[in-house]
Amino acid sequence: MVLKFNVSALIFSFGYLVGLRYALIITVGSLLSWLVLIPLVNEIGALSASLGGGINPFAAMPAEEIFKLYVRPIGIGAIAMAGIIGIIKSSGVIGSAFKLAFGVGGKAHTEAKVERTQKDLKMSFVMLFLFLTLVAVFIFLLIGVKITLLQAVVALVTVLIISFLFTTVAANAIAIVGSNPVSGMTLMTLILSSVVLVAVGLKGWQGMVSALIIGGIVCTALSMAGGFITDLKVGYWLGTTPAKQQSFKFLGTLVSAATVGIVIFILNQAYGFVQTPEHPQPMTAPQANAMAAIIEPLMSGTGISWILLGVGAVISVLINWLGISPLAFALGMFIPLPLNTPLVVGGLLNHWFSKSTKNKKLNEARVQRGILISSGFIAGAALFGVIGAFVIFFTGDGEALNLNVWKDPSGNGAQITAIIAFIGLLTYFVWESFRAKEDNE
Repeated sequence: MVLKFNVSALIFSFGYLVGLRYALIITVGSLLSWLVLIPLVNEIGALSASLGGGINPFAAMPAEEIFKLYVRPIGIGAIAMAGIIGIIKSSGVIGSAFKLAFGVGGKAHTEAKVERTQKDLKMSFVMLFLFLTLVAVFIFLLIGVKITLLQAVVALVTVLIISFLFTTVAANAIAIVGSNPVSGMTLMTLILSSVVLVAVGLKGWQGMVSALIIGGIVCTALSMAGGFITDLKVGYWLGTTPAKQQSFKFLGTLVSAATVGIVIFILNQAYGFVQTPEHPQPMTAPQANAMAAIIEPLMSGTGISWILLGVGAVISVLINWLGISPLAFALGMFIPLPLNTPLVVGGLLNHWFSKSTKNKKLNEARVQRGILISSGFIAGAALFGVIGAFVIFFTGDGEALNLNVWKDPSGNGAQITAIIAFIGLLTYFVWESFRAKEDNE
């Protein structure tokens, strides 16, 4: 049984933002994996060895190895089923989105004059950029991933159809219910695209990369569509011209895409995303690893533990019946324990601030001030993480950030320092939040 705790300001701040309920759901999912399933796997091995007179194969395995080989597939099955449940729950919105998607035309394309506040970019301009984007994706699949012409065409058609339909769903969902089912639709995209690509003979690493590209494109399109609908709603209230908003959105997308590409390259060179001898402790990237873990069994063709995946799927169904978010619980089962336990600290702080006094307005002011501080912690942690990556990248020294003081991972100096820093961080967080007044000044 293993219990670990990450003292990152980013993670506990995220727990504050999501609140105690969702922080507990995610953490309990993780505790199920690490404090129940991992010891259970070892106990089953010990029982089998005692009955058969053999050796327990799990006795010499660390908990992390048992998690990777036997427990994580249960979390993968739970995540996949959670995505399916999310799609089913959104069936009403999806149905209306399909009608909207196939109902384009007629009155929508009349040449009648429109008011300034209803003026959009010309559809010819949008179609041109859409065509150029598809060409770029096609060239990358054909040359970069080195797949056949037929496979590249199938992958391109898949991403085009799924993006067209699902972005309409995302935009409609934001407009109607105010929430965007990105996670569920992205997981469904990965499963559908993997099945389609395997059908045309695309497997192995090339299949995984192709499926991840499709999933990444669709996930980005969903997020962009949902977010931009919110921008347009605010613009409508302010009386802006949609065409100008759309023009700057194109420019912002190009700049951010280029910036993110460079940052991801630097992060991979400095920290790595996969465990290697050069990067023994890589960045976790839980969402990206979850996406890869879902399609890996489908693309490898071997080593698919359908029983473990099925157990995870059943867990998601049962959790959903209890009225608990199955996706949050399933992600907790999949994500390493140290990244989940700090969420509870943030969630408890949020709950405490909301109940700290009998004055509801004062409580709300403290919660809102805490949201500002936690948002700053998240942004600061992300920025300093990138700055640290640049330091490691340009110096070529993986120990540059700790000034070469703690090279021995078995030492306690770094842990003691981290705990003291974390307590200081919490103390400042509470002190600053409690400075809030009723008018939030």
